[in-house]
Amino acid sequence: MQRVRQESFVSRPAQLRARAREAEAAGQLVQAARSGQGGALVLLGEAGIGKTTLLACAADVATGFQRLRAVGVEFEMDLPFAALHQLCGPLLHRIDRLPGAQREALEAAFGLRNDAVADPFRVGLAVLGLLTETSREKPVLCVVDDAQWLDSASARILTFVARRVGPMGVVFAFGLREVPDTDVLRGLPTLTVPGLPDGDARALLAAEVLAPLDAAVRERIIAEARGNPLALLELARSAGPTAIAGGFALPDTVAGRIERSFHDRVAALPDNTRRLLLIAAAEPVGDSGLLQRACAHLGTDLAAAAPAEAAGLLEFGARVRFSHPLVRSAVYRAAPLAERRAAHSALARATDREWDPDRRAWHRAMATTGVDEDVAAELEQSAQRAQARGGLAAAAAFLEKAAALTPDPTLRNARLLSAAQAKHNAGAPDEALNLLAAMDTGLLDGVQHATSVRLRGRISFAVQRGNEAPPLLLEAARLLGPLDPGLARETLLEVLWAAAWAGRFGHAEAVVRATEAILVGTPRPQPLGASDLLLDGIVTLFTRGLAAALPDIRDALHAYRRSEEMHALPLACRAAWGVWDDDALEALSTRLTTTARESGALAVLPVGLNFEAWLRLHQGHFDRAGALIQEADAVAEATGAPQTSYGAAFLAGWRGDPDQGGRLLETSAREAASRGEATAVTVTELATSVLHNGGGRYDAALIAARKAAKQVQISAFGVWAMPEVVEAATRLGQTEVALKAADQLSERTLPCGTDWALGVEATTRALLADDTAAEDLYREAVERLERTRIRVQLARTHLVYGEWLRRQRRRVDARTHLLTAHEMFSTMGAEAFAARAEGELRASGGFRRPADGPERLAVREPKVARPAPARSKPPAGLTEREVQVLCLVAQGLRNREIGMKLSISSRTVGHHLAHIYDKTGRRTRAGVTLFAMEHGLLP
Repeated sequence: MQRVRQESFVSRPAQLRARAREAEAAGQLVQAARSGQGGALVLLGEAGIGKTTLLACAADVATGFQRLRAVGVEFEMDLPFAALHQLCGPLLHRIDRLPGAQREALEAAFGLRNDAVADPFRVGLAVLGLLTETSREKPVLCVVDDAQWLDSASARILTFVARRVGPMGVVFAFGLREVPDTDVLRGLPTLTVPGLPDGDARALLAAEVLAPLDAAVRERIIAEARGNPLALLELARSAGPTAIAGGFALPDTVAGRIERSFHDRVAALPDNTRRLLLIAAAEPVGDSGLLQRACAHLGTDLAAAAPAEAAGLLEFGARVRFSHPLVRSAVYRAAPLAERRAAHSALARATDREWDPDRRAWHRAMATTGVDEDVAAELEQSAQRAQARGGLAAAAAFLEKAAALTPDPTLRNARLLSAAQAKHNAGAPDEALNLLAAMDTGLLDGVQHATSVRLRGRISFAVQRGNEAPPLLLEAARLLGPLDPGLARETLLEVLWAAAWAGRFGHAEAVVRATEAILVGTPRPQPLGASDLLLDGIVTLFTRGLAAALPDIRDALHAYRRSEEMHALPLACRAAWGVWDDDALEALSTRLTTTARESGALAVLPVGLNFEAWLRLHQGHFDRAGALIQEADAVAEATGAPQTSYGAAFLAGWRGDPDQGGRLLETSAREAASRGEATAVTVTELATSVLHNGGGRYDAALIAARKAAKQVQISAFGVWAMPEVVEAATRLGQTEVALKAADQLSERTLPCGTDWALGVEATTRALLADDTAAEDLYREAVERLERTRIRVQLARTHLVYGEWLRRQRRRVDARTHLLTAHEMFSTMGAEAFAARAEGELRASGGFRRPADGPERLAVREPKVARPAPARSKPPAGLTEREVQVLCLVAQGLRNREIGMKLSISSRTVGHHLAHIYDKTGRRTRAGVTLFAMEHGLLP
C-alpha cells in the first residue's frame, strides 16, 4: 500500500532537488534586500515544475522581512487591480503617508473612493511609495505566483514598480508559466526552471512513494512526468501501479494532469467542503469575512473547511488561500456551471452594495443566466465609475459583460461600441476588434457607424502605424462631416498624423488631397481653436507649400502655448519642428510630457517623451535623451503600446559607433519597413547619414541622406536630411547634387526666419560658397545658432568652419573652432564627430606630444614661445591658483592631469575652472584658452 505525505506534496529537501542554481539565485535576491539593494527575478517554467516551491523557499529564508504575496487567477484577469490589492492589502495602513494625488489614485484603484482617478502612473508611484516606506523599517519580499494570470492593470503596475526598486531593500520574486505570446513581466531578469534529470526524478519518487514499485512502472512514471516534479508525485498518488501498468495515459498538458489530480482529491471531500472551496475559488481577494457570509447564504459555514485543510488544499489565516495556485483553478474549472453561478450569487449577496458596488455587480453578472437589463445597467454604472477613476481596463471589462447581458439589440450595440473604445484605450486592440465584430451593423445609426470605422482606423494606427489606417480614418471623417463637423475635423487631424507616419508606404500625398476635399465641405467652427488652425495649416503646407501655410501654423503654435488644449498636441510638436521653432518645441513638448504624466494619459506619454528626447539630443544632452527614450519604452511596455527602436537608433547615429550603431540602424529600418512605418524608415535613413558624415564616410552618408531627403514634402525628417546631403556631396565633389539640396532646403528655412533655420541655411551655403563669401556665412551661422538651443548644429558649424580655415592655411584660427567643436562633441558623447575634430586638430598642429607624456590638445604653434609679461595682479580678478589652472587648461591638460601636477583633486580643479568661467565670461575650455592667449598667460 502506498503511503504519501499529504500536507505539502513534496518535502523541503526534495523540493530543492536539482534546484541549486535556482535556489542560489533566489537566495542572492533575498540577501541583496538585506543589504538595501532591490531587484526582481522571474522564475519561468511549466505548471508544476517547482516555481511555487522555490518561491516558498525564498519566503522561508526571508526572516525579518515584510513578506507580501499575490497569486494570479485566470478567471479574475478582467478585474483590474485584483492582484495588486492582494499584494498591497497588508500595507494599506500606511496609505496616509503618501502624497495626496498618489493616495487618491490608489484608493480609487482599490474601490475605496469614487471621486478620484486611478491612473496607472500614479498608482504605480503610490505602490512604490508604500514599499519605500515599509523598506525603511525592514526589507520587503514580494512574491507573485501564477503571474501569467495577473489582471493587466496589476501586471503593468508590478512590472513598472519592479524596475524601480534598485536603490531600496525591496525585491520581487515572480512565478510565471510558460505560455505562448505572453508579454507579462517582459524585460525583468528571468531564470528558466527546467525539468528534473532522470536520476533526480528517480530519487524524488523513491523518497516520496514508500511502497515498492515495479521497475517498468517506475520508468513509465518518470518518462511521462517529463521531469515535472509535481506531475511526477501526483501521478504516483492518483493511480496505482496496476492502473499505470495497464496503459494509464496522461492528459496532453502538465497543467491538465495536475488539475485532474487535484480535482480527484477535491471530489473525495464532503459536499459542504467542496461548496466552500468553490466559493473561495470564486472570491478574488481571500476575504475570510466575505467567505463566511457567502457560505451562510448556501447553508454551510467555515467549519466545513477542516477536511480541505487536513488534505493540504486550503490555508486559513489573515486571508484565505489555496496551498497551490492550480488547486484554485482546478476547483473552479471542475465545478458545473450551475454551481459556479450559485457561488457567485452567494458572493454578490454577501458583498456590501455601498462599500464595494463594483465587485458586487461583477458577481451578479457571473451569476446571471441569459440576459438581464438590471444587471447590465448596474455594470454600466460600474464602468462609468471605473472610467472616472482612470480604470480603462475595468471599464472595458464591465462594458463587455454589460453588452453580453443586454436584451435590447440597439442598446447592446451602443454598449459594445463603448466597450470596444475602452478596450482600445486600455491597450487591448484585438479584443476591441472582436467587440466591433460582435455588433449588429444593420442596427447602427450614422454616428455609430462612423465612430466604429474611426475606431478601426485608430486601432490599425496604434498597432502598426502603416498604410491601413489613413483610408479608414478618411472614410470616418467623410461620414462624420454632415453629422458632427467638430468630430470630423478631429478625425481629419488623426488622418494627417497617420498619413505622416505611413508616408511613402501610404500614398500620403493622395491622402492629403482627400483630406482637403473633405475639409472644404466641413463647416469651420467660430472662433477657430488651436487644433482648427493646425488642421488648416497642415493641409495648406502639403498642398500649397510652407510660405502659404506659415501664418496658420504659427497662429496654431501660439494658440497651443496660450491654451490648455491637448487634442493633436503631438502633431503641433511635429509642426514646431517643421517650422524650426525651438522655443515652441521646448514649450509644447515639455507640456505634452508633463500633462501626460500628471493626468495619467499613458497612451500619449511615450509620444511626448520621444519629442522631448529628440529636443534634448539636439540640445546636446545625449544622456538625458537616452533616459527619456528608455522611459518612453518602459511606459509603452506598461501600457501595451507598440514599441519601436528608431528613437534609440537616432541617438546611436549621433553617438557615432559604426558597429553597434550601424547594426541598430539596420534593425530599426528593417522593422519599420515591415510595419509600413515610413516615418521611422526616414528617421533611420537620416540617422544613418549622420553616423557616416560624423565618421567621414561621405559616400555612404550621401546614399542614406538622399533617400531620406526624397520625403521632404511629407516629413520634417526629410527636411533635416538636406544639410546632410549638402555636407556629404560637397566633400565628394558632387556640387550639382549639393546645390539642388541647398535650394530645396532654402524653401523650408528662409520663410521661417528663425535663428535655427537661418543658422542651418548659412552653414549649408558656406559649404558651397567661394573663399570670399564663405567666412561671412560661417560667422553668421555661428552667431545665429548661439542664440538657439540647438547645440549639435552649432558644434557642427564650428567643425566645418574650422575645417575650412585649416584648408585656408589659417591654422591658429582653425584650432579655435576645432577645439570648440571637439570639446562640445566630447561633452555630448558624439564620438565620431569628436574624432573627426581631433583629426583636424592633429592636421593643424593642434596636438603635441611632450617628451614625458601623452598627446595633448594645443592651441598654439608648437615652436612659438612667448614669455608672459610681468603683472602686478592677474586679469579678471583671478586668484594665483586659478591662473595656474587656466595655464594648464590652455596647454591642453585635462582635469585629472592638472590635479596631478598641482597635487589637488580633479573635483577641486573643476571647482576652480567654474570660477574661471564666471570671471572671464568664457564658457568653454577653448574660450578660456583664448583668454589666456589674449592676456599673455601662456609661457
